[in-house]
Amino acid sequence: MYLTMNRFKVKLAEEATFEEIWLSRDSVLKEVPGFVSFHLLKGQEVDGSHRLYASHTVWESEQAFRDWTTSEQFRRAHAGARPSRDIYLGPPELEIFESLQALTA
Repeated sequence: MYLTMNRFKVKLAEEATFEEIWLSRDSVLKEVPGFVSFHLLKGQEVDGSHRLYASHTVWESEQAFRDWTTSEQFRRAHAGARPSRDIYLGPPELEIFESLQALTA
């Protein structure tokens, strides 16, 4: 299992805008070979200035993720991804993890 996560610092006044952008997206991930799951996570408020969010995607392998990043589906999914106004405190932070252990119910 291979996990990728983008962390976003969203200005407090822009939370609804951020959520609307993400929740109304037409995702193509289910079409992509090696895709397992996606989660959009809402985190804590930080320093009275922003809220943390993360997009969390699980892939069967590193190669499946890398293939996604060079695919036509990736280009379609990210076309026009920037909102018309600045809602972030800085760019997203990409974090990548390889699973060492998994426990399920």
